Parts: sequence; structure tokens; C-alpha cells
Amino acid sequence: MRTSRTPRTPGTSLRPRTPRTSLRSRLTALLTGAAAVGALLAAGTTAHAADTPLRDLAAAKGKVIGTAVTGSKLTGTYGDIAGAQFNSLTPGNAMKWGSVEPTRGTFNWAEADQIVAFAQAHNQQVRGHTLVWHSQNPSWLTNGTWTSAELSTLLQDHITTEVTRYKGKLAAWDVVNEPFNEDGTYRSTLWYNGLGADYIANALTWAHAADPSAKLYINDYNVEGVNAKSTALYNLVKSLKDRGVPIDGVGLQAHLILGQVPSTLQQNIQRFADLGVDVAITELDIRMQLPSDSTKLAQQAADYKAVFDACVAVSRCYGVTVWGFTDSDSWIPDVFSGYGAATPYDENYAPKPAYYAIATSLGGTTTPPTTGACTATYSVTNQWNTGFTGQVKIACSGAALSSWKVSWTYGAGQQITQAWNATCTPSGAAVSCVNASYNGTVADGGSVTFGFNASWSGSNPVPTVTLG
Repeated sequence: MRTSRTPRTPGTSLRPRTPRTSLRSRLTALLTGAAAVGALLAAGTTAHAADTPLRDLAAAKGKVIGTAVTGSKLTGTYGDIAGAQFNSLTPGNAMKWGSVEPTRGTFNWAEADQIVAFAQAHNQQVRGHTLVWHSQNPSWLTNGTWTSAELSTLLQDHITTEVTRYKGKLAAWDVVNEPFNEDGTYRSTLWYNGLGADYIANALTWAHAADPSAKLYINDYNVEGVNAKSTALYNLVKSLKDRGVPIDGVGLQAHLILGQVPSTLQQNIQRFADLGVDVAITELDIRMQLPSDSTKLAQQAADYKAVFDACVAVSRCYGVTVWGFTDSDSWIPDVFSGYGAATPYDENYAPKPAYYAIATSLGGTTTPPTTGACTATYSVTNQWNTGFTGQVKIACSGAALSSWKVSWTYGAGQQITQAWNATCTPSGAAVSCVNASYNGTVADGGSVTFGFNASWSGSNPVPTVTLG
């Protein structure tokens, strides 16, 4: 079990890049294999993956699905996806102190206002990020010499000014960001050193006074599983609630490494929920060592699904925000050398297997690739006077599946009577079979099989099987 990640580097940001391709509004067949997506791109087509947008699937589950965004990119393909697939936006950098007040008393709200306006036009929530942090503060603040009283006034004025500007327009604020060290002690920061631990309670109180309708969160990383740091956060939240301090939720950032989703994630979400606060996954990405390949992408899909499944399972898990939806707007390659491919879309805005896994977790359905990279083969393994045993093998080469469905139509009156390792539904001569809960994933170069018993009379021709 992994309980921590490599510490986040202060001052990092979402990287703006220029969009390189256009998005088709609908995908004619839903794809799960990375190679299948690549084949479409090679043919000059950008695939988009769901008949039902992620935001609609999430809403049906009573959840929010969000993404961090860069305001200057909210046009073209980037804007199309951000508006169509997500029902919540988080400004990646635009609401941080260094962005909004780079010079004391001089404010720059342009990008933050742009993101809020975009969200309003697309019927989206906005999650404010972030009011109190040790990083990305303006130099006039960090290099100043302040008494405790002066520092407290500066902090109160900043919170009041920013929260009041967006009063009634934001659903939530990450009020305090990353207050703890890995061992659960308080991080040594301008705020802690100058004001003591009560800077957290004061910040929450001031934010609530400025906008009583906004939900107020404390946000941190390496607190996804049960560990010393998350327990410190738990104890802080409990203490704040006991004192009557306005605290509505905790944010678990979830900057994760491939294959290392904490096994106690759902348990941890539930224990915070049991305190009477909401929980949000606020900055999800799952990085891998480059180059990516279909095996890594399949693992990443499973990891994304595990995170979403944990949130879906807990009623007070408010939702999940991915920290940038496309690899072209991800902070990972700039900070973690040799790592990347951390988001649900690749740099060309093509949905990756992780996208389909998210859709599946939220109750959507996906159809396997139809490019021939994955195939289904029907065979009769045993036959007697009135019946037979059959088998279907699903195999992949150059692609991977996170779920599968096969179908065929009998031509001589055969009828399935029993199936194993799949759920098979006959309808007249037609048969449809979907994976069991434990064998939906087919890795590149791998295969799965399922079997069935059936009846026949007269003849038993082999039908044509369709995958997808």
C-alpha cells in the first residue's frame, strides 16, 4: 500500500500550449483501446468517447466532475471539451494571490473573471483555488517584514476582497491549501510562523463572512489514504467543527502515481464524511513513466476507475476534479522528470482509456474498438446429440480493453442454456454477452475467454461474432 507521493514542488502551474487538432462533436463508435484511438487519429479523425457527456453521467449520480483550466485556452477544441464534459471548473492559477494582486493594491482579475464567465455560459460551477497557500504569493508579500497584526490584516483583507468579488458566483473555495507536513505537523509557512495554527480558523471565518453561501474547504496532498498526514487533517477538521468554525469539506488532491491508488481511499473518504463534512477529490491526475504504452494506459484506466468508484460509493463525496483534462495542459512533465501522460485525454485531445473508465464508473457504457486490434473468436469445444459447449475468446494485439461486449445471431435455432465468466442474454436468435465484474480488462497481448452450454437440433453452424 502506498501512503504518499513525491512532494509537490511549490510554484508549479498548468502549462499552456497551443491546441493542435480539432474535436468531432460525436464519436460514431465508443472506443476503449489506445491503439484504436491512434488508428482513428492516423486516419485524420479525433475520437470523442461518450454518447452521454461525463457531466451528465456525474449529475445522474449526484456528483460533480470538474477540471482545472487555463483561462486563455478556453476556446476551440479545449473550450469545447471543457464546456461539454465537465460541470465544474477550477482556475489552475488565476485566483492565487500572486495572480490577482502581483503588486500591493493593484489587482488583476482578468483571467479569473474569464473563467467565471465561461462557467456561467456553460451552466458550470466554479471552485475557487486558493486563498491561503505558502506558494505562488507575490514577492511584495513574501519579502515584507510584518508584525503579526499587520500580517493578520493583510490576510483578512485579501480573503475578504477576493471572496466578496465572486460572492454568489462560486460554489466552493479551497480556503487553506497544504497546511501540513508529511508527518502531520504544521508546515512552516509565512502564515503559520506569523499567526500560529489559528490562521486556518480565522481564514475560514473571514471567508464565510464574505460569502456565507460558498462551501469552504481545506485542501492537501498525500492525504488520500489513511496515514499520519490525513489523520492530522482529520483531527484539525474535528477540532474546527467542535469549535463552531465554518468548515464544509476537505479536499484530497490525489496527484497519484500509476498503480498506487491507496487501498484505504474509500475508508478515508468515509471517515471524513462521518465527521459531517463533504469530501472532494480536487486535483486528480495519475502520472506514469514515459513513454506510455497500452499496458500502462490500461493500468491508468483501472486507477482512475478506482478513484471514481471510491467517490461514487460515499454519499458525501461531492465529486472529482481532474487537474487539467489533457496532457497538453498538465503540470507533471515540467515537475517530475520522465513522467507524464497523467490526464484522461492525450495531447491531441483524444480520449484515453482513462476517459472510458471514468464514464464506466459514473454509470455509462462503452463499446470496444472495431479496428481489428481486438477480436472475438467463437468455437464449439464439445457437442452431443441435443446440446453443445461453446467458447468465445477475446484477444487484443496493439490495443487494450477496460470492458467488452460480444454478440451474434444463431442461424439454426440454437439456444444458450447456461454461461460462465460472462453475462449472456438471448433474445430470439440473437445473443449478447458482456464481461463479468472481474474480467473486463484485456491487456495488450492478452486474452480472456468465457464459455456456455447451448441446445441444438439438426445442425450447429458457427455464427459470426461481433465485438462491440
